[in-house]
Amino acid sequence: MNDRKILAGRDPLVFAGSPLDRGDQLRRDEAGMAALLGGDDGWWLGLIEGDPVLQDQGGLFWFRRSEIASLADMTTGLFLGHYKGSPCFAATITTADQLPLDAEITPARQAAMALGHDEAAIYAQAKALLAWHARHGFCAACGGATTAKSGGGRRQCDACGSEHFPRVDPVVIMLAVDGERCLLGRQASWPEGIWSALAGFVEPAETLEEACARELEEEAGIKVDIAGVRYVMGQPWPFASSLMIGLVAPVTDANVTIDPHELEQARWFSRDEVRTMLAGTHADAAMPPSIAIARRLAELWADGDI
Repeated sequence: MNDRKILAGRDPLVFAGSPLDRGDQLRRDEAGMAALLGGDDGWWLGLIEGDPVLQDQGGLFWFRRSEIASLADMTTGLFLGHYKGSPCFAATITTADQLPLDAEITPARQAAMALGHDEAAIYAQAKALLAWHARHGFCAACGGATTAKSGGGRRQCDACGSEHFPRVDPVVIMLAVDGERCLLGRQASWPEGIWSALAGFVEPAETLEEACARELEEEAGIKVDIAGVRYVMGQPWPFASSLMIGLVAPVTDANVTIDPHELEQARWFSRDEVRTMLAGTHADAAMPPSIAIARRLAELWADGDI
């Protein structure tokens, strides 16, 4: 089905649709990038253990460099891109008790549900990049210390010169369907009553379709028609840095046998049940919140669009 038709009239997924010009050519000038990071032009985001600082009236709290410099580790400063003509940056705040009175730390998922689409996408990039830099201070090739380059677009080993680039982990998330019903599962750690589409990381030397089939068989014991697996849409997911790849998968064997190490339960839901879950009127089952691609897949299926 045409993706444009699927998306018509619907809001973009949270974290998708970044408005930034990421400035690839600008990043090639190391001296110019250093001057930009050290200058007074533009606006800065501050993150604290991955959580954003928001205005008390909503929206991201944008700092000037002079304002954030006393609060953050500026060696973590990253160039995100240009937004509405202004350069945008992000840094990790280390002195949270000195935030402005009209600023507040907000948990990541709560913030994602409150932010507008532009700011949610910008925040997702900042969160994923800062987390990647925090984990890659040393070279995977020789163990030497690495230094951020290209405004944070890569790291380079000071000892052997190896370059390291931010990675995105592909995750298939699939709605298995059998006629007028779809398969949903839940993990024991989730809030009571929440059900979702099954998901799993793509493994080396594996196509998206193969990952979809493998995960569904491993977790729920069902088999799918690989040739019939269809891509629906993708969603950046900055926890820590994944790309959720939404699929719909017709089954050839609908007998469910769960792996208890992966799932607490899995069962088939009718289209009418899914509609009541989305409406919040199901007696004992609910869908994930609006930030999750699993909910969008369920909405599209319930409406007959996939």
